[in-house]
This record gives sequence, structure tokens and C-alpha cells, in this order.
Amino acid sequence: MTVVHVTDRAGVKRSLDASPGRPLMETLRDCDLDVLGTCGGMCSCGTCHVYVAQAWTGRLPPRSEDEQMMLEAIGELVEVKPNSRLSCQIPVDQSIDGLEVEIGPVA
Repeated sequence: MTVVHVTDRAGVKRSLDASPGRPLMETLRDCDLDVLGTCGGMCSCGTCHVYVAQAWTGRLPPRSEDEQMMLEAIGELVEVKPNSRLSCQIPVDQSIDGLEVEIGPVA
């Protein structure tokens, strides 16, 4: 398992075991952290928005053009920061063991 440290919208911090081979969004959704993943991980809804801890931003795969466009779209409704990501676009593997994220606001 890969451990991910998550701060929910109420400020509660917890550590989760994330299954490798799945997008991070699925772990956050399945742990009832109010991450909807409405589009099923297709990068088309923004309901899995997270803020990645600064120490991790350069260690993740870069945003795809589709992810960038979706973040720009939700930016009209919620605060999108330089460290904003869609958790459906963060693959879980050992390289993200210890990743720290904060659940972002929902549009």
C-alpha cells in the first residue's frame, strides 16, 4: 500500500492506504472525504480537486492539457492555486508514498 496524508475540508488530518494502480480520486472517494469523482476519472468535472503540498508539486506527473483546462474552468467558481490538481489524474504508486494533499472546494 501507498500512504497518503489528507486534510479534509474541516481541517481534519488523516493517513490513508491507497491501492497502487488506481487514481488517487478513488481512494479519496471511497473513504467518504466528500470527493465525488462524478465523471469517473475522465478529467471532466473537477469534483476531485485537491491542493498538493508544495514539497510534492514537482514530484508528480505534470498536468495534462485536459487537466489544465478543467482547472481553469472550475477556477471561475472556486479558488484554484498553482498547486491545484485533479486527484483523478494522480496515479497511485510507490513514488507518491507520503504524499500530502488537502481536499479542495467543490464547484
